Amino acid sequence: MSHTIGREDGTATAHDVVDPAGSKHGITGKGLKGGQLGLLAVVVLGISSVAPAYSLTSSLGPAVGAVGVQLPAIFIVAFIPMILVAFAYRELNADSPDSGTTFTWATKAFGPFVGWMGGWGLLAANIIVLSNLAGVAVDFFYLFLAQVFNNPELADLTSNTAVNIVTCLVFVALAVWVSYRGLHATKLVQYGMVGFQVLVLAVFIVMALGHAASGDSGTAIAFSWDWFNPAKIESFEQFTAGMSLAVFVYWGWDVCLTVNEETKGGRGTAGRAGTTTAVAVLALYLAVIVATMMVAGTGVDGIGLNNPDNQANVFAALASPVMGPLAILMSLAVLSGTASSLQSTMASPARSLLAMGHYGALPPRFASVSKRFGSPGYATLVAGLLSGGFYAVMKVVSENVLNDTIMALGLMICFYYALTAFACTWYFRHSLFSSVRNVFMRLLFPVLGGLVLTVVFFQTAVDSWAPEFGSGSEVFGVGLVFILGIGILALGVVVMLVTAKLQPGFFRGETIRKDTPALVVPE
Repeated sequence: MSHTIGREDGTATAHDVVDPAGSKHGITGKGLKGGQLGLLAVVVLGISSVAPAYSLTSSLGPAVGAVGVQLPAIFIVAFIPMILVAFAYRELNADSPDSGTTFTWATKAFGPFVGWMGGWGLLAANIIVLSNLAGVAVDFFYLFLAQVFNNPELADLTSNTAVNIVTCLVFVALAVWVSYRGLHATKLVQYGMVGFQVLVLAVFIVMALGHAASGDSGTAIAFSWDWFNPAKIESFEQFTAGMSLAVFVYWGWDVCLTVNEETKGGRGTAGRAGTTTAVAVLALYLAVIVATMMVAGTGVDGIGLNNPDNQANVFAALASPVMGPLAILMSLAVLSGTASSLQSTMASPARSLLAMGHYGALPPRFASVSKRFGSPGYATLVAGLLSGGFYAVMKVVSENVLNDTIMALGLMICFYYALTAFACTWYFRHSLFSSVRNVFMRLLFPVLGGLVLTVVFFQTAVDSWAPEFGSGSEVFGVGLVFILGIGILALGVVVMLVTAKLQPGFFRGETIRKDTPALVVPE
């Protein structure tokens, strides 16, 4: 593979010397600074990327609209393919730790063309969600200012397109600045912001349960174990709609694996962090969901979760009735959650771009690493420019286009998660039955998780063909969500074919194959 050679401009690149695949060098490091993150730091990074406060406030309303009181059930069911895929990630990471994750593993399992598309799906999902996180951060920033200065007009500034875009770009620039300075700076920021976010959610849970028990809330409903029964969901369409929303709120834990070359404790740390993050997020979600349902109910009046005025931003509607004068803490929690997620999520596309450049799937410039900070500097800048530019263009074109693109995000999440799960089984196909453990961890769990996500992918694609799916926008009678979701994947095929002409070595299997030795991560 490639050695890392310094440049005069203070960066290092991994493409000055190329050794044939399968040589004694194997997969080399990419110049990233190792040993920066322990298990706790990686878990915090994963929770930050999931952004529980942001994910819950934006998804609880639509999810209740899809499955009603079976909200806890659909979140548990959606967790199952997530944890099964997390096991697949752990297996692949233990064998071949690499910041390219899906891109690298799918390439080793299925070849360069499938691997490149896996990388595209991961990159597209991250760029889209980065732009959305920045947009949500803008909304809550001005809402927070309005609450601090007791001036409701400040909250309206987010409706000014020019002000909104400029503020969004400032948030993206700050996230890029912190990410460029490496994971040590990222870690210090995340501890405070994630800790504050979880603390406020815990306060909300306690106060919501207190209001529900005291009878203060006119919309409160009594707890029922039936809420956890997925069999009570009325139709398969409702089930898949709820699954698509719930899958989105778990997404982000895989950032733990993209930093696997920079962790302490060897190749097992990132894998353990991924599954730990998923379990921790499930517990937090269920506690918030139960407390929210008990205090708000699922009706259409007042603070009910099916009230159309509440569904776009549940915590904005519930914070004051539940938390009283402490409501400002919830605005600050969502703001800090989106801001910290914006910054932590930046690590994933930057390291994926770095890996694709390292192996020749993108131009060599993407393989450059800052010698001062040990971070993928050029790739971080590109990720920031793409996410900021995407948001600015979509905001000018149409608010519906931006919202529908976020809904199309579920298609890309299912695509590259399922591909990673199937890559695990195919990559380890010769050892599947060598032990009982391998039968479960390398065959049954990954295949089951991959199949569930594949079903959700195709069902969502079919449903989104209808114009009424999402915002109701359409192009020639086809729903905009379908056009955006499938269109972005189709665009990836076009970009891949162009790249294959410009960077033929990777696509000829000259830089990475299944028999390429794995990167050795120090214990």
